[in-house]
Amino acid sequence: MKPMSAGNLSVIAALGALCLAGSPALAETAPDSENGRYTFSSTADGLMRLDTKTGTVSNCNNSAAGWACYAVPDERKALDVEIGRLQAENDRLKAQLASRDPAKGDDKPSAPNTAENQRKLEIPLPSDQDMDRVMSFLQRAWKRLVDMANQMQKDVSGNGRI
Repeated sequence: MKPMSAGNLSVIAALGALCLAGSPALAETAPDSENGRYTFSSTADGLMRLDTKTGTVSNCNNSAAGWACYAVPDERKALDVEIGRLQAENDRLKAQLASRDPAKGDDKPSAPNTAENQRKLEIPLPSDQDMDRVMSFLQRAWKRLVDMANQMQKDVSGNGRI
């Protein structure tokens, strides 16, 4: 092997320094794609970045200071938070209801509550006396109606008095 000259050493050192210095500069020119973790889509004012591990979406812009990515508000996260809040409230209300009515705690059907009982109408059947009174009333009303019809017929035919 031939010994290296000072000129060759300086060329190798310069190439090594260029390789080391070039790596960070290359990383700053575009957002990191880290072995396919991120997918990018072009937008009118930059890039849209999707993190395939977490599902986070970010809007990336290249400014004078370099690339900057800002998370896009996630509606799904807000919905999940609201669903969790409603489930907790539902559980709390169920527990509160169960503490008021211990019979409702088991899964056996319970007797109807008082509001349902108040809505039921029980109509007793009429007695024989009540039926006799109704029949007597209807007979009198029918007799009066027939008498009125006969009287009107006499008045129209002229045999009655006016």
